[in-house]
Amino acid sequence: MPAPPPTPDLTATPDSDSMNPIERRASIGLASIYGLRMLGLFIILPVFAIYATERLPGGENKMLVGLALGAYGLTQAILQIPAGWLSDRYGRKPVILIGLILFALGSFIAAYADNIYWVIAGRIIQGAGAINAAVMALTADLTREEHRTKAMAMIGITIGITFSISLVLSPVLYQAIDVPGIFVLTGVLALLAMLVVVYVIPNPAITRFHSEMGVSSNRFSEVLRNKELLRLDFGIFALHAILMSVFMQVPFVLKNNGMEVAQHWHIYLPVMLIAFMLMVPPIIIAEKKAKMKQIFMGAIALAATGQLLLMLMQHSVWGIAFAMLLFFTAFNILEATLPSMISKIAPVAAKGTAMGVYSSVQFLGAFCGAMAGGLLMQHVGGDAVFIFAIVLLLLWLIVASTMQAPAAVRTKMYPLPAMDKIAGIELQKKLAQLHGVREVMIVTTECMACLKVDMSGFDEATVKKLIKGESNVSQ
Repeated sequence: MPAPPPTPDLTATPDSDSMNPIERRASIGLASIYGLRMLGLFIILPVFAIYATERLPGGENKMLVGLALGAYGLTQAILQIPAGWLSDRYGRKPVILIGLILFALGSFIAAYADNIYWVIAGRIIQGAGAINAAVMALTADLTREEHRTKAMAMIGITIGITFSISLVLSPVLYQAIDVPGIFVLTGVLALLAMLVVVYVIPNPAITRFHSEMGVSSNRFSEVLRNKELLRLDFGIFALHAILMSVFMQVPFVLKNNGMEVAQHWHIYLPVMLIAFMLMVPPIIIAEKKAKMKQIFMGAIALAATGQLLLMLMQHSVWGIAFAMLLFFTAFNILEATLPSMISKIAPVAAKGTAMGVYSSVQFLGAFCGAMAGGLLMQHVGGDAVFIFAIVLLLLWLIVASTMQAPAAVRTKMYPLPAMDKIAGIELQKKLAQLHGVREVMIVTTECMACLKVDMSGFDEATVKKLIKGESNVSQ
């Protein structure tokens, strides 16, 4: 059996414009583990409602089907921030390994369930393995400040790829190994991920709280009082509530049009590929042209249009495909821009807390959406699911219209030489006076400087000179 990877000393790593091998290995490994967690949420979306309704005792109650689909999100929402705190105290890898064990256990319980109630229990246990915050913290432990954004981008890309692959692969797996087999597969993957944690991902030299990423209990009130952040939290809640509720109904709509579940990937594959291509230009315009609010609101309106057409054109396969293309193009744009807007709006010192709240609300939205979809299908009818989505999107559009346009800023992080608190305060004052610098956070205990700066007009060379202690710097 191979030995665990050595503990890297990142402080001894020379400055470089690219990640070193240790950082690349850690980032790829942790991104794959994070993707596995999202796979647990997404992989059964396109097939579970039909499977449970037609073949699982108790599945005739759509409310219970919605509960089974969304229970994973509920325990994720409740436990991921506490799990992050535990990883600060007891170490990242132990928390991640326990989370993967719980995820695997829940997967196997759901796989061998002979009624809807045991599936619900399995999904609750799956979600209890809430390791997202610990994975992000370990990523911060294993990457230098100047490369941390790249590592987080790799995780973000992995989530998007996982979502797309899940929608396409799920119907194929349904035909090959059925839903119980899908649960077994996710359980086995979780066990394999444990080997990645132990033997591939390095052990951090130091495990510590990261101010720019970790959730601080002292910052909760600041985040929860920020109306701009609350608008974005409502947005991610609504987006994932709609996603989960719609997938309570869409599989039945496709089946009513003569498509067996195993054929549904014929719709999902081209829709996801084209939607991915269509999302890129609006995101570039939003970032480069400072048109974030306009693109953001346009995407919400596009999602509402997609849901309306999905309801009106549900008796045509081509109509369904077109409506889903509109919705998923909008979904991809919103999913990509929301975290960027959180980063731009949140105070530098509260960014980690803002992202933690945002992520928890995202999972809570998934739970509430699945439950709402199940209740509406059980007591009102399938069209009520689409009406629910449209109303929620219109409400979101109203909420978003009142937000301030995010400033064209970005967050930059720099490693600091060892210095005391007084020197840190002096450096912070000097950096704050530079042109293009909006906000500065100096954390001497972490040897880290975090700056919020303008997208243009920011002189990075001067910042680096001040950090290195060069005195002949004009401000």
